Amino acid sequence: MASLEQNCREFVQALPIADAGHDLAHVQRVVTTAKLLAEKEQADLQVVVAAAWLHDCVAVAKNSPLRSQASKLAADKAIEYLTSIDFPSEKLSAVHHAIVAHSYSANVEAETLEARIVQDADRLDSLGAIGIARCFTVGGAMHRSVYNVDDPFCENRAPDDYSYTVDHFYNKLFKLPEVMHTYAGKQEAEARVLFMKEFMKRLGQEIGS
Repeated sequence: MASLEQNCREFVQALPIADAGHDLAHVQRVVTTAKLLAEKEQADLQVVVAAAWLHDCVAVAKNSPLRSQASKLAADKAIEYLTSIDFPSEKLSAVHHAIVAHSYSANVEAETLEARIVQDADRLDSLGAIGIARCFTVGGAMHRSVYNVDDPFCENRAPDDYSYTVDHFYNKLFKLPEVMHTYAGKQEAEARVLFMKEFMKRLGQEIGS
């Protein structure tokens, strides 16, 4: 397992990234979380580790028309790489599915335990303190305003996260606990969302809303 992780890390580290929110540090956090969930759920650790390390191995920008295909492109590239390092062939399809299904924008149902774990781990990295940091990092890179000055917290309008970063919390992030698969993942997601809502309360105080 150690050699698999080292090989995957070196492979990923040499690749371009889509944005600062999807860098090597993000991948490492997803791997760490996925391993913890895999141990609790008694999943195939080899499949989970490979998929977690390689889930973002193709860089596609958030605003790219190819965004919904990113996980499929990453899965295909991951299989090519894993084949080259003699990863067990009987587990390749499981890794491929886990990578394809991890993406929120791809809207592919996670059909295996390993896919559900990788999906949960990736989504957890969108929540909590690190989730806040990543959200504003990506929003800034895409030149989005922080919030709508007339209605910062989407109280009387539909969220527009193409224009305002705060809207992404209401359009997607606060809803993630509802779609977590594992018990531990759901518990952690709920705790992280509570923290994010406290952040929003403080933000409201500071901007006078």
